[in-house]
Parts: sequence; C-alpha cells; structure tokens
Amino acid sequence: MPRTHLAAAIRLDMVSVNVARAIGPAIAGLVIAAWGVPPVFAINAALTLFLIVALVGRKAPRRPATTSSRERFLPALRTGGRYVRHEPHVRRILFRLALFVAPATAMWTLLPLIANRQLGLGADGYGLLFGALGVGAITGAFTVGRLGRHLSANTMLAVMGIVFGAAFALTMVVPGLWAAMPLLVVLGYAWTATAATLNADLQLFLPGWVRARAVAVYMMTFTGAQALASPVWGLVAQHVSLAAAVWVAAGLVAAGGIAGFAWHFPESEGLDRAPLAYWGEAQLLFDPEPDAGPVQVQVTYLVAPEKYAGWRDAMDAMRRSRLRSGASRWDLYRAGERPDTYLEVFTVPSWAEHVHQHQARLTAEDQAIEEHAFSFLSAPASTVHLLPTEDE
Repeated sequence: MPRTHLAAAIRLDMVSVNVARAIGPAIAGLVIAAWGVPPVFAINAALTLFLIVALVGRKAPRRPATTSSRERFLPALRTGGRYVRHEPHVRRILFRLALFVAPATAMWTLLPLIANRQLGLGADGYGLLFGALGVGAITGAFTVGRLGRHLSANTMLAVMGIVFGAAFALTMVVPGLWAAMPLLVVLGYAWTATAATLNADLQLFLPGWVRARAVAVYMMTFTGAQALASPVWGLVAQHVSLAAAVWVAAGLVAAGGIAGFAWHFPESEGLDRAPLAYWGEAQLLFDPEPDAGPVQVQVTYLVAPEKYAGWRDAMDAMRRSRLRSGASRWDLYRAGERPDTYLEVFTVPSWAEHVHQHQARLTAEDQAIEEHAFSFLSAPASTVHLLPTEDE
C-alpha cells in the first residue's frame, strides 16, 4: 500500500473510533430520555452479542508466504518492547500522546457534570452534547487529511492543543445548550485530529514487522492515561470545584500545545520503512536449531586513532539499531594487545531471532547507520557468530 494511502487509512480508522465513541452516548441519551435506562442496556447487550457472532464466524485472511518463519508470541512481545524502549522517536510520540490525553480526558470525565450543573440539562441534552462531539469527529473525517497536507504533524498537534484548551475552558462560561454545542463540535474535532495525527505519524514511522506491537503500546498509553487521569479530575471537581477542574485541565492541554511549537519530533511522512535484507547470509559450518541461544555476534573493527572520535559517535547509533532490531544486550570493547582493534558484541536471544534480524527487521535507516560507522574503518569489518555448545 502506498504511504499516502496508508496515512489516509490510519486517520480514517482513528476518526471512526472517535466518531463511534461520541455517537454512542448521544444515542443512549436520547433513548434514556424517551424510554428510560433498561432499553439502553438491552440494545447494548444485543449489539455486543451480534459482534461476538460476527467475529466467531469471520474467516481469517490467508497470510502471504514469507521467507522467514513465524515469530513466537512471547519472544515477539519482548522484541516489540525493546524496539519501543530503544527508539527515541516512538518514545516522543508516546509522551506527546500522554501529555495530551491525561488532561484532555477531563472532557469525557466531567461532561456529565458540565451538562447537569453548569448547563442544567437532562439526559436528552447530554445526548445532544455528545452528538455535537460526533459532528466534530465526522468533520474531522473529511478535513484532517487535507489539513495535514498544509500543516506538519508538529504544527497540527500544537494548534489542536491550543484550540482544545480554549474551547474546553469556555464550556464553563457559556449560558446554555445551544451556545455550548459549537464548543463541543470544536472539542470533538480537536480530540480526533490529535489522536489521528499521532497514530498516523507513529505507524508511518514504524517498520512493518513491529508495527502491530508498537501500536499496542500506543493503545495502552492512550487508555492508560485516560484510566489514571479520569479519577484525578473527578476528585478535583469533588473536593475543589467543577470550574477549577475544567480550567486546570484546559490550561494543561493548551500549555502542551504551546510547548509543541518548540518541541518537535521528526516528520515520518517521507521515511522509507520497507524491510531491507542487506546483511549477507551467515556462513556457518552447521545449521543451528531455531531455539539455539543466546547467540552472540562479534564484529571486529580496525579504527585508526585519529578517526576514533567520529567512529565512537557513529557507534551510538549502531547500538540503537542493534537493540531495536532484536538484540537484548550490546557492548563495545577494545583489544588490549592492539591500539586500533575494537569489538562490538551484541546478544540475540535465539538463532531464530537473529535470522529475523537478517531477513525482515532492518531498514534503509539501519543500513545508513552501518555504512556511516564503516566509513571510519582502516579495513573491512569481520563478523563471528558464537552459539552454545551442543551439551549446554
């Protein structure tokens, strides 16, 4: 799939999630106002049962044949965690996500109180407010992609943070339902635009082999920030005041948006994240078992003293490359007997994991990192694979 189509699909997926989240409570509010609470639970149970039946009856699509074996669950999970831990770009996106969601989730937490105490609304009015959120999210479905062609991801996040904070603060001063609804439209749009932009930038940056695992961490961060922050805003509203909770949350979202103008992360739109199998096949005298390990890979470098400083800086990027592609440990040594000889040693949990490194986990960025490090060498690097003996 072309990257532009992937970006559009990601944004549409995030928009659909947030549209459903906004429209569902709106419909529930209208049903409660017309027929009471029990029908809402009955409809929800029926739709959930229908979803279960549809999922059970769904046939999984055939996976295309690949040259590498399928990864086992637990090793794959650990490898995905290492990738997130050792990739600064992903960590920045997750931090920006938490920085927005933690205060912005006050909107979802406090909206029933705003509707009841501030605006004097019942269930039907509450449903209309959620409907306005849905209108904002739907508007985002048709405009966020086009807006992204004119604004960078960093600018989009900054603007939406400021807009969200301002609109949320104004909900405490508007006189009634019809004045509040435009603000809810803006809040729905800004929430969806922010979530879609962060999710799209993350997925466009990630190589395909780790995308699902890192997106799972993204979703844990997203829902975790909501789960932790929601009771905090409820307690502030209970023990201080509703207005204080809203204004503090709105100020934090706006402050995060303003900080975004200065604190940028690299744009992902133009990156090449396709797998690139540029490592040659390991020349071993025997075929190791897939579970054999841990495997140590030793790479010997000859570096002239005058080039050491530049090479050592380049090896910092090499360390990140090895760890995010599957290594569980990385070390760098110098030979005591030779002034220009250095050994890079990285450990991979199993031979199968190392094969995955060779075949599916490296990208053009990793190749550029290696080529830069190798440009300082006096002679070609040599590699040795160390595996456990047969009696271990």
